[in-house]
Amino acid sequence: MVRRGDVLSKPVKQIDLEKISTVKDLMEAFKGASIQARALGSCASVWERMLTAKNRPTVFLGLSGALIAGGLRKVIRDMIEYNMVDVIASTGAVMYQDFYQARGFQHYVGHPAMDDVMLREMEIDRIYDTLVDEVKFQETDRAIGDMLNSLDPRPYSSREILAMLGEKAKGDRNSVLGTAYRRGVPIFSPALNDSSIGIGMTIYHSQKKGRPHVSLDSIKDNYELLSIINKSRETGVVYIGGGTPKNWINDGVVMANYVFEREIEGHTYAIQLTTDAPHWGGLSGSTLKEAQSWGKVHKEASKEMAFLEASVGLPLLVGYLMQSGAAKKRKRLGFKWDRKGELASLGVR
Repeated sequence: MVRRGDVLSKPVKQIDLEKISTVKDLMEAFKGASIQARALGSCASVWERMLTAKNRPTVFLGLSGALIAGGLRKVIRDMIEYNMVDVIASTGAVMYQDFYQARGFQHYVGHPAMDDVMLREMEIDRIYDTLVDEVKFQETDRAIGDMLNSLDPRPYSSREILAMLGEKAKGDRNSVLGTAYRRGVPIFSPALNDSSIGIGMTIYHSQKKGRPHVSLDSIKDNYELLSIINKSRETGVVYIGGGTPKNWINDGVVMANYVFEREIEGHTYAIQLTTDAPHWGGLSGSTLKEAQSWGKVHKEASKEMAFLEASVGLPLLVGYLMQSGAAKKRKRLGFKWDRKGELASLGVR
C-alpha cells in the first residue's frame, strides 16, 4: 500500500540563480526542478551514465533538423572530439551543411518574415531565420559530384561516401565530418539520397551514361550498422530530433536479431531531444517508452525524453558533460573495416 506521506516526500527544488555560475551548476539545478528543466537534467544524467558505465556501451548519435544552420556545428564537433559518441547516423542535410561550411561558406542571419519571392530572385535560400547562398550550394553540389570520380567504381555505403567527404574536410578543425574522420568515428546517412549530397551524386550518375560508376548501397549501410551493434557489449542512443536516423538506429536492434540470430534486448540507455508530439501517431514523435514495445529499447533501460528545441537543449547538455568531465577516462572505440567495407573488428584503443 502506498502511503500519502511517501507520495509527498520529495519537494521541488527552486532554481537559485545566485548560486549558479556554470552550465554544470544550471543543469544540476534543473535536475531538482520540474517540467522540461527536470527532463533535460535527467537526460544529462542518463548520458553521463552511458559514458561511465563499466560495460563501455557503444553510443549512437542520431541527428536531424536544421542543426548546423541553427549554430550547433561546433557543439556536434565537440561531442566527437571529447569522445561523447561513437557512431553517428544523420540526415544528409546536416552533413551537407557541415561540408558547405568546410568549403569556406557560411550561414547568415535572416528573419522568418522575409520576402521569399525576393530571396528566390537573389538566389538566397531560407531555413526559418537563417539564410544560405544558393550559388555556393550549387557549386558544392557539383564539387561533390566531381569528387566521386576519385573513387573506384563500385557500390558504397553512406559511411564510405561520408568518410571521403570527411577526408576532404579534415583541415577544418570545426568540421563534424572532418573531426569524425580524424577520430575514426563512422557517420552514416540512411537517407542520403534526400539531401544535397544526393543531388551531387545524381549529377555524377547522370554523367556516366551506363559506364561503371560509384553507386550508393543502402542495404550495405544496414549490414554495417548491424555489425557494430552485434560486436557491442551494450548500446546507448542519443537522439537529437527524430526522423529516419532515430528509426534506423532503433530498427538496427531488430534487424541484428534476425541477421545474427541472437537475442539483443534493445538499447540499454536512451535519451531524446524533440519537439515532436507523440499523440499524432507520427514516427518521429514515438516515445522511447513506445520503443520498448518493439524491443528497440531495453525493458529496463535508463531513458529520458525532453520536449525541447535542439538549439537550446543540446548546448546545455554538451556543456554539462564537458564541465563534468564524464568522458575523460573513457577509451575510444577502434573500428577496423576490411577492403569490402565490412567491420573486421571493434574494440577500445
